Amino acid sequence: MQTRVLGNSDLELTPVGFGTWAIGGDDWGMGWGPQDEADSVAAILEGLEAGINWIDTAHAYGFGVSEEVVGKAVKEWGRPVILATKCGVLPNADRTPNRFTSRATILEEIEGSLKRLQTDCIDLYQLHWPEPDEGVGEAWQTLLDLKEQGKIRWPGVSNYSVDQLGRASALGPVSSLQPRYSLLNRQLETEGQLDWCGQNNCGIVCYSPMESGLLTGKVNEEWISNLADTDWRKHKPDHPVASLLHPPKQEPFLKLVNALGEIAAGSGHTVGQLAVAWTLRRAEVTSAIVGARRTGQIAETVKAGDWQLSGEELQAIESAHAEFTEAVG
Repeated sequence: MQTRVLGNSDLELTPVGFGTWAIGGDDWGMGWGPQDEADSVAAILEGLEAGINWIDTAHAYGFGVSEEVVGKAVKEWGRPVILATKCGVLPNADRTPNRFTSRATILEEIEGSLKRLQTDCIDLYQLHWPEPDEGVGEAWQTLLDLKEQGKIRWPGVSNYSVDQLGRASALGPVSSLQPRYSLLNRQLETEGQLDWCGQNNCGIVCYSPMESGLLTGKVNEEWISNLADTDWRKHKPDHPVASLLHPPKQEPFLKLVNALGEIAAGSGHTVGQLAVAWTLRRAEVTSAIVGARRTGQIAETVKAGDWQLSGEELQAIESAHAEFTEAVG
């Protein structure tokens, strides 16, 4: 599989990365339902076998569960893998996530991540959320210091605004931004981060290109009803993503999925592959992060890395998206 250089770093990433949000289990407030560790390891190994060369995880995903699984899978793989993780989300007393960064918490988190990932240096270490906003400078300087200490190779950020990117880069270059980006969520374009990254040699590794599993082509009323009660997409109907699975947005959303399925089928592809390829159409995007919970999922999706959408396909996607947007307001 081809690779792309991430921003100002020396990391050469495959255009599809393996995301591990969903394998963090269900006991942390933003889980995806029960998850078997053996299934997680097998899914990761399948992704690596399919040619993916990097894995993205975070301390927050199960508060250590996901990182531990990644560490075990990579050890079993026995070959080099680029590891990316994130800090800045801590557990409340009830194990719901609390977004917070400070020098002290980051220095504590890095040690835990290194241990769980079974490595002495993390390839890409990212600030998960810019909270508190007034702590952006302190947090970014801490990552620059960790790079100097050799505990991380490259520092990055996630979910940062253009203003926050500017304040961080004033202290030292930002190697990457990890934003949410999909054909249904285009804030990256409208809020300026896409342009900023292109102008400042900052790589983009976007998460949720398939809108947290909603753009796989498998979503229908039966699929929705079978979601586990602990799956955040079921119990958070007000979330901008999960709201698509509930009335009044459900019907126009399912209509959109059907339209995208017809577009993808025209060239022998799936909706999931279309969704990922759509994000990769932009030169500023180095890689799209795709999750999998069991074997049989990632091997198909990874093929999106070699699919360049045609002008006709892009126009059809935009037409379907416009109709959906009009329907949901």
